[in-house]
Amino acid sequence: MVASTLGHMLQTARLRITLVALLSLVFWGSLFGIFYEAFHFLEDLHADVIPMLFNAFFLSLMVMLVFSSGILLYSGLFTSREARLLLTLPATPDAIFAHVFRESIWFSSWGFVLLGSPMLVAYGLVHGASLAYYLLMLPLMVSFAIIPATLGGMLCLTLVRFLPRLRLHVLSMAGVLAVALGGWLGWSAFSQNDADRLTTSWFEQAFSRLAVTEQRFLPSWWLTSGLMEASRSSSDPQQQWAALAEAGAFLAVLVANGLFLQLLAGLLARAWYRRGYGLLAGEYTARRAPQASWVDHAIERLGSKQGLPLRLLLVKDLRLFRRDIAQWSQFAIFFGLLAIYFVNLRSFHYDSSYASLIGSLNLGVVGLILSTFTTRFVYPMISLEGRRFWILGLLPLRRDQIVWSKFLFSVAGSLPPCCLLILLSDRMLGLPGKAILLHEIACVTLCIGLSGIAVGLGALIPDLREASPSKIAAGFGGTLSLVLSSLFIMPVVLAAGLPFHAEAAITALGSSWPWLAALLGIFTGGSGVAVSVGILCVLGLFAGGTPLMLGIRSFRRLEA
Repeated sequence: MVASTLGHMLQTARLRITLVALLSLVFWGSLFGIFYEAFHFLEDLHADVIPMLFNAFFLSLMVMLVFSSGILLYSGLFTSREARLLLTLPATPDAIFAHVFRESIWFSSWGFVLLGSPMLVAYGLVHGASLAYYLLMLPLMVSFAIIPATLGGMLCLTLVRFLPRLRLHVLSMAGVLAVALGGWLGWSAFSQNDADRLTTSWFEQAFSRLAVTEQRFLPSWWLTSGLMEASRSSSDPQQQWAALAEAGAFLAVLVANGLFLQLLAGLLARAWYRRGYGLLAGEYTARRAPQASWVDHAIERLGSKQGLPLRLLLVKDLRLFRRDIAQWSQFAIFFGLLAIYFVNLRSFHYDSSYASLIGSLNLGVVGLILSTFTTRFVYPMISLEGRRFWILGLLPLRRDQIVWSKFLFSVAGSLPPCCLLILLSDRMLGLPGKAILLHEIACVTLCIGLSGIAVGLGALIPDLREASPSKIAAGFGGTLSLVLSSLFIMPVVLAAGLPFHAEAAITALGSSWPWLAALLGIFTGGSGVAVSVGILCVLGLFAGGTPLMLGIRSFRRLEA
């Protein structure tokens, strides 16, 4: 299956493979350079801090791997067509779980290896580690990744087995915990004293908070300890072999616990998988049909009678989004992590130039994450209507309304979280009002432009025969959408920071280039803000309107 998939990708997705390889190399090299300089700085400052930072880093990734693997296993075990086929075959539930687990651990853990390997290679070079460190690095990381992935699978099986009966209680508790966590993060960010930051007491408090990551029962501590032991270099061969033996012992602990958890997950799958699948598939059969939410009713009643078909399409897409845990859970996790990062921006002092630069980078990060979601979930929406396209053709609506409904759904769903995140980031950085205004306008431009690119290309290059959204997004059209979205983000971010970069350039030039300073003065102050707003409006209309109009024109002539 792997050979067939690779051969098919090399024949049909060469552009995507080339882009992924080049961008991965650039990403890996950039991280390596950053970590290399950081470890040199920490070695000179305080080398004992590195294990603590490793523990915090791997513990954070372990929590993320639990959620990502659980989401992937839920899709593979309970919502995929392959699962329905496998359940009809003479295969035991634990064998089906093991088959789906192998695929999910690859998709959930390759990012962990890509993110962790440049850091560990840079540490080994700075620390002067031996060859054994680099040989043990990958086995340690893979054996560690199996533990949170298996925990995510066990959590998925448990929730599906009991969630149909405890749905309201679990969701209520999750909402209360989310609100409490958000309140605690906000309080901790705003209650800190600015005078105490970056002082000795501030560092001591930060390290005391990180001490919880050094608990010896955590797999992240086993991984860190194994890496530290493997990186020890000594002129005494006996001490060198003792360090390697310790590293091998930690590797054995990781492997043994991973195998033990795999055994437990197999037992849970054998006991609960078929039962949970049946409960999830038939949870509405024993009670009356679910009623539409107040949000659906509000959308249906909002507007004139002529726009009712468009609003009904919006309600349909909203219901599909709510029922697909793979979409809203990933959306919540990524934007939740960004919110935590933005809240903690206030922990450091920045001057105006650095604050403006970080604000522009944060705007770019939000745009890049939004571009991945529009490519992955919005671009395939029109193609997924292919199997029921004959039904849509019989309804009293125009094809243009189908495309416009996808566009409005994407814009309305992306505007609130993106604008609120940018507002939070700018407030934490202490940016002036005109910078916040420009960033909000740029955020609206990003939402309109990225939605127009994804929906327009989805209507221009539809694949009405494919039922898998991931395969649709991985095709030529999805790759083109991602590339164009990335190219669109760069001028938007530059236009939003144009007045502030012009002011910084004038300050740097001084009196050496008076004509250039006078030219840059046009882009400062109120005139610079007006120029930036004009550029953002043009970019949004061009990037969002052009592919959307081309897609609508092509979709009108499409033969179902």
